[in-house]
Parts: sequence; C-alpha cells; structure tokens
Amino acid sequence: MKRDRGAGLPPRPLLFGEVLHDVYPDATATLGGAPFNVAWHLRGFGYTPLLISRIGNDELGERVLTAMSAWDMDTRAVQIDPVHATGQAQVSFAAGEPRFEIMPDQAYDFIDAAPLRKVLNRPPAALLYHGSLIARQAISRDSLEIARASGAPVFMDINLRDPWWTRDWLDNALRRARWLKLNEHELAMVLQRPLHDEQDLLVGAEDLRRVCGGELLIVTRGERGAVVITESKIHQTAPASGLDGFIDSVGAGDAFSAVAMIGVLNGWPLSMLAERAVDFAAAVCRQRGAIAQDRALYQRYAKEWTT
Repeated sequence: MKRDRGAGLPPRPLLFGEVLHDVYPDATATLGGAPFNVAWHLRGFGYTPLLISRIGNDELGERVLTAMSAWDMDTRAVQIDPVHATGQAQVSFAAGEPRFEIMPDQAYDFIDAAPLRKVLNRPPAALLYHGSLIARQAISRDSLEIARASGAPVFMDINLRDPWWTRDWLDNALRRARWLKLNEHELAMVLQRPLHDEQDLLVGAEDLRRVCGGELLIVTRGERGAVVITESKIHQTAPASGLDGFIDSVGAGDAFSAVAMIGVLNGWPLSMLAERAVDFAAAVCRQRGAIAQDRALYQRYAKEWTT
C-alpha cells in the first residue's frame, strides 16, 4: 500500500471540518467529528493527513491536541479560538442507531481563512475531504471555499445533521465532489423521495450519480453492507462477517470513508474498495467511540491489504 511520504508517492489528504467530543448518556466522552475521525484512521494506516479545524482555548481542546500529538498527527492547521468552546455532541441511541445533538456556535464553526494559505498546497493535497456540518456558519463556510480553491479533488461524505444544512448549499456541494459518500437514509433525503426496496435504492443512487456527475458514488447500508457506483459499474457488498462483539456504530461511516479514500488514492477495484471499507467499519463497531488507539489493528489490516 502506498504512503504519502517519500519521492514519487501521492501527496497528503486534506481534511476540513469539525473536531469535537461525543458525550454519551452516561456522561463519558470520546473524541469525534467526522473529519477528525477520518484523519485519525488515515494516520493509523501510515498516511500523513492534514486536518484543518478549530478548537477552544479550554480543557477539551487540550485533550484534542494531546491525542493528536500522541498519534503523531500534524496539528499545525488546528486553530485555537479564544472565544468559542471546543465542539461537543450529545450522543443517544434509537433502535441501535446513534443520534447526535449538535451544539451551536462551536469553535469549528469559526475556522479563520487567513492562516489557511500558509498550509494549503505545501505540498499539494491528494484530495480534500469535507462534509456538510462545517458549512452551517458563514465563517467556516467561506474558509472551506478557500480550501476548495486549492484545486484538490473533493471526497464528500455529506453527514447530514438536521437542522444544520440547506438544500441550496448541499446541491452545489454535491456537484463539486468527485467522490461522494452517503448512507441510504441520506440518499432518500437528498432525492426527496422514499426508497421502498433495494431496486429503488439502486435506481436512486444511479440517478444521483448521474445528476452530480461524480466519478464514484457510495451508499452505505449499515448491517446490509454498501453499494458502490461508477458510470459503468455497480458493486453491491455484503455485510462484514463476524460481527460478534458489537458495541456501537458511532464513527463506523467515518471508518468506511477513510478506507474508501485509501482505495481511490490507490486505484483499488470497486469490489476491493467496498469490501475492505465494510470490514474495517465493522471493526470500529466492536469498540466504544469512533477512533481506535490500537496501532496493531491498523497494522493488521495494512498487512492484509499488501499481501
């Protein structure tokens, strides 16, 4: 598997968006935020992602920097906000699925455009990852435009969180993504129509891919696997085998995104990309929280992927 460091290897992934703490019903908290989670996984697999985000000048912010440093992540694009607090989200569960109550006016809503020019294109990014939550406030939304102007192709995982998105912004963003990922519930929301069965889902996914014009569209289906679509191919992946030890699915989609990004950077076939992403997402479901601190987990998968 290729790495970001060294002559002739692909440049680093760029991730723009939120880092926060997921607070569970028992008041325990774990690090989260989709861009942060994806960056963490990429670093675990040996890549050198650059996370552009913003934290408060507070204890939770210090925890973010401490964890990133311990994981050997680049922190120079994580801004410190003197006014707004480090992000938090209240996690609850309904029918086994996580629900997130996103707090307003968090530090990541105020990513400053001025420092971005110092970190963009040094070296050029392999791709730019972002979702929809980071665009809810004008300041971070405008800064995202600067990151987009770097010219890096966009991998978008929409991660819709009501009420923090608008139809106009989303429609525009979908058309600017080369690679697009969403879950089946988000697909129905974007299409504004119900998906009654698997055939509806396949037709809807192809309709969205055609309208957006992207290179690749991924629809994750939780315990039912995933669907990956290009202009000429459709691949359906079965659920991962061996889900014994399931704890929660917080961050499973982000684990999938990280492996999918590795797949597009390395030109994996659709079936390989989807199956590996589903498998790693299932591994994250066997722990509490969205990130794994066991380096052996990443080493095991990386070894499997290169043999």
